[in-house]
This record gives sequence, structure tokens and C-alpha cells, in this order.
Amino acid sequence: MDIKVNWLAVVLATVAGMICAKSWYRKTAFGPVWRKLTGIGEAASQAAGKRPIVITLLANFITAIVLSVLIPAGNLVFGTKNVGLALATGFITWLAFSATTLATHNAFELKPAKLTWINNGYQLVLMLSMSLVIGLME
Repeated sequence: MDIKVNWLAVVLATVAGMICAKSWYRKTAFGPVWRKLTGIGEAASQAAGKRPIVITLLANFITAIVLSVLIPAGNLVFGTKNVGLALATGFITWLAFSATTLATHNAFELKPAKLTWINNGYQLVLMLSMSLVIGLME
């Protein structure tokens, strides 16, 4: 099995991930509800500086690398290349790793279910967006 990482797809998927984050948590989307549920106000975000953005960028980059390996591996296993398979890979990755982990952490940390839904929704859109970019470039 010879799988090569498409670095252009990784970079574009990382950019797509950052756009998802910015869009999902903006003031006209889920940002205000997320702030209320977390208790993190604008001042606290400002005080945190660029650290959360840098962490998000690195996390998205790593996620894009992993998806850029998983999607071609799925293509080899199923003997086909199509965007649907790429999206299915993103969905399964989200469900198996992201959704379950976030739900478990939030349950034990007694966080509101609505916060779990908001963050899991973001993670799903993130995985699907990144998988779409990578799938289209396969």
C-alpha cells in the first residue's frame, strides 16, 4: 500500500478548518451562546491572546494530515475514489474520536448538553469540510 500525503490538500483543508472555526463561533452564529455556556467573555478571549488560535491551527493541521492518509486508505480498501467515501471517512472519524471524546469529557465535567451539541456540531462540520477538500483533491 503506497499512500502519499497530498500536502497541498493538507494546507487547503487546514484553511477550510480555520474558516469553519471562525464561522461557527462568530457573533452571528453560535458565539454568543457558546460564550454564555462557557462563561468565557470577550475580555477573557482577548487576554488569552493568540494561543487558542495557534492551538486550533496546529490541531487542524494534524487532523488534515490524518484525514489525508485515511481517505486514500479507504479508497484503496474499497477500490474507488469518490467524494462520498471521503465524507463517510470524515463522519466516521468524527463519530469515533471527536464526538465520543467530547461527549464523555463534557458529561464528567458536568457541562451543559447544549454546549456539547454546539461543539460537536462544529467538530462535525470541521471534519466534513476537511474531508471534502481532501476528497476533491484525491
